[in-house]
Amino acid sequence: MSERNFVKFTFIRVDPAWRRRDPAERAEDKREFAAACESFAEDHFLRSYSLVGTRGDADLMLRSVSPSLDAIHELHVVLNQSGLMAWAEVSHSFLAMTKRSPYSDEPTPLEPRPGTGSRYLIVYPMWKKREWYMLPPEERMRVMQGHIAVGRRYRSIDINTAYSYGLDDQEFVVSFDAEDPGEFLDLVQELRGTESSAYTLSETPIFTCISASPERALAALDGQAVTALPAIS
Repeated sequence: MSERNFVKFTFIRVDPAWRRRDPAERAEDKREFAAACESFAEDHFLRSYSLVGTRGDADLMLRSVSPSLDAIHELHVVLNQSGLMAWAEVSHSFLAMTKRSPYSDEPTPLEPRPGTGSRYLIVYPMWKKREWYMLPPEERMRVMQGHIAVGRRYRSIDINTAYSYGLDDQEFVVSFDAEDPGEFLDLVQELRGTESSAYTLSETPIFTCISASPERALAALDGQAVTALPAIS
């Protein structure tokens, strides 16, 4: 896969009133949502995450990737038809595209990367100050090489950068596959002292997401496992 891809991060918050619905109704709501995820994942990249316990404004997140924006649109149309979304809202939404970086030598910058099976994905939108874009290209390269050198010392953390210029409010969506949130904390603290940090305008909100199958992420919403419907003979 060598073509550029759209990347969509969809953060969903469930109305607490949904948890007071009948257990059978909640189970059906979750099965419909999981079925939409499974259908998209047959031909596209999809990863799901739970934010229960890490954020107060989102309960789960879907990271969907496709060379076609229409496919991502259709996924969300089908998700909206599920019973769960009648009791939920998209609290945050970030759209971006993969693009070859002028600063690094990523081996597969255009392809969706599943990471290394890391337990966590940390995501945030990012904006640069306009002064950054006024610097000569060679100066920007020098500054970013120092930034990248710090990141590469943390070998267990894998960065994925997607670009949103003109597609969404932010300029970038940055996500990090990490096995240890404490190590990521140390990385960010060290990056605050780099020259590149002075050109950052904003990089919030920040989401710490726990990797989970759609079924496990949905089960975390109410503590009830998603069970498959019996086959019809």
